[in-house]
Amino acid sequence: MIQNLSSVHPDAKIGENVTIGPFVTVEENVVIGDNTCIYPNAVIMSGARIGKNCRIFPGAVIAGIPQDLKFKGEETTAEIGEGTTIRECATVNRGTAAKGRTVVGNNCLLMAYSHTAHDCILGNHVILGNATQLAGEVEVDDHAILSGGALVHQFTRIGRHVMIQGGSRVNKDIPPYIIIGREPISYSGINIVGLKRKNFGNEKISTIQEIYRILYQSGLNYREAVKQIEETVPHSAEKEAIVTFILNSQRGIVRGYFE
Repeated sequence: MIQNLSSVHPDAKIGENVTIGPFVTVEENVVIGDNTCIYPNAVIMSGARIGKNCRIFPGAVIAGIPQDLKFKGEETTAEIGEGTTIRECATVNRGTAAKGRTVVGNNCLLMAYSHTAHDCILGNHVILGNATQLAGEVEVDDHAILSGGALVHQFTRIGRHVMIQGGSRVNKDIPPYIIIGREPISYSGINIVGLKRKNFGNEKISTIQEIYRILYQSGLNYREAVKQIEETVPHSAEKEAIVTFILNSQRGIVRGYFE
């Protein structure tokens, strides 16, 4: 199902039941999985690895070379997981020698004009709002939502089930399960609505609330707060995820509203 007006390199590996619309460009060294639809005027460049059941909308560019002056033409990839939708004019650049690949997970939604730069790693079920911009080597964990116009500094990490308010400028790591916003960005509470939609029970939500009460409202510094969390909050997967994230943060975590 390849339109005559498209340009598909003979060495590209095209799966079964793939639809490629008119004026699409598919370069060499490309893999497109079964049942994927590439809409008119999309550009799939060398190094693209697109999974099954994806939709790539008009004007999107997948695997463009990195906008990084250190890039020397090394062979790298941009990998799109299964069931992911990439809307109009969104861009996903290839990796550099730093990681060798840019990854967008399964069942993600990258809205119009969003940009995913070189060596970014996105988990599964991630949503990037319209015109959201990720700089190089950003990591976004599963189920995170970045609302429209968010700007994310390079090397920043965003935890699972995070909600980032539209227009935020993100220059610190964002621990799991919380909402951030305001200017400058700060902790705005836990993502209760998002957690309930993902079937988190009241006990888990209460545990997460208690952890962030200690972290942001106890008056303790972060090192003291983490120690108290480890000593007083019962063990759970959520506690482990939050504490591990904080201890491994390279940029430092987002501040509380009153700090």
